[in-house]
Amino acid sequence: MQVPVLDINGKQIKTIDLPADIFEVEVNLGLMHQAYVRQMANRRLGTHKVQRRAEVSRTTAKMYKQKGTGRARHGSRSATQFVGGGRPMGPQPRDYTKEMPKKMRRGAIRCALSALARDNQLVFVDSMAIADSKTKEANRILKTLAGDQSKLVLVTGSEEDVKRSVNNLDDARTLNVRYLNIRDLLQFDRVIVPLAALDVIKQIWGQEQKS
Repeated sequence: MQVPVLDINGKQIKTIDLPADIFEVEVNLGLMHQAYVRQMANRRLGTHKVQRRAEVSRTTAKMYKQKGTGRARHGSRSATQFVGGGRPMGPQPRDYTKEMPKKMRRGAIRCALSALARDNQLVFVDSMAIADSKTKEANRILKTLAGDQSKLVLVTGSEEDVKRSVNNLDDARTLNVRYLNIRDLLQFDRVIVPLAALDVIKQIWGQEQKS
């Protein structure tokens, strides 16, 4: 697959070939969905907790005498039907972690990259550099490259000027290319890929890497 490479002013300067084993694989929607569900589940802390009947702090005295009141027999104010009583079936701490084989996780990322490439949502630029970390300049560059759509800018980790300026924008954010994940790839309308980040993608996600 051949794609154009732009400069920061939106002008095409050359074309490059994308590796088919990363950007032209068969898109497996079920695999991508499984990877997304796993990622979102693994973010949950699972610390939710309600107090049940044995855990609430209430008097243990009998509410009223057993007989002669004409009312139902009750022995504890901590019963679930009373205000201040325990909750009968509320959430308890639990682990939401889901497992997924590494080969499947890597396959899901390749599917996402292939889907984005197929739908022309990947924008390749020769390099990203923003003078003096100016947010105004970052906004101009990203609008030139991707219009008014939401943008994800991939960085290799050393572009402090890009990270400081882009992350100030409401419709854009940066992501270290070494931490590609299914949620961020699918969350944005356009993914800005500098050639330096593309080199890292080839190294990490190429089929020659052992899964």
